[in-house]
Amino acid sequence: MSITGLSPIQSFGETNGVTSTAKAENNTGFEALFQSALSLVKETDELTNKAEEEEIKYAIGQSDNVHDLQAAQQKANLSLQYTIAVRTAVVDAYKEIMNLQF
Repeated sequence: MSITGLSPIQSFGETNGVTSTAKAENNTGFEALFQSALSLVKETDELTNKAEEEEIKYAIGQSDNVHDLQAAQQKANLSLQYTIAVRTAVVDAYKEIMNLQF
């Protein structure tokens, strides 16, 4: 009795290039995630610097527009809170992965 339609069993870890493709996709996925996090940190830094510039302008009298000052501070604050939330989620995920037992 013969079973037809089955492909021969390949060696462990070799799946017609699927493994190398999956590794490449994981690397690009991680790289994209890392670049996204890096850009988030840069954006937060830029917004914080802008808020500090507005504070200095207001303090020395170059600007009397309180609305711009408050808007810049609020943007910087929200961006920082979001960055901290993302960092906390990543650290929690890392801890969970480290606690996995194989």
